[in-house]
Amino acid sequence: MDSGEVIYILSRLILGAGSCFLAIMLWPRTKDTAWMLLIIGVIAAYVETVYAILIFFGIGGGILPIGSVPVLSILLPCLPVAFFIAAFAVMVSRKYRRSTGEAGK
Repeated sequence: MDSGEVIYILSRLILGAGSCFLAIMLWPRTKDTAWMLLIIGVIAAYVETVYAILIFFGIGGGILPIGSVPVLSILLPCLPVAFFIAAFAVMVSRKYRRSTGEAGK
């Protein structure tokens, strides 16, 4: 493993841990659905990062394969994006509902 790979891995772990820590600190202080979905998305992104690094080192993988690809390798990269889409959909629906409600008055 060369120095570029080490920097890549450490930067993903450190920045992901920082964002995950702040998201967990925010979690008990918010009751908003959109924010909760964003927080869960950040945590899922960090889980995916850790899983990808474990696979890089040859640890894990191969559990419940679909063809030659493990299910977790398909599912984990999609989870954060799915939570972000849900959070933004909640925000858009609120804005749309609010703007149409005011226009009708």
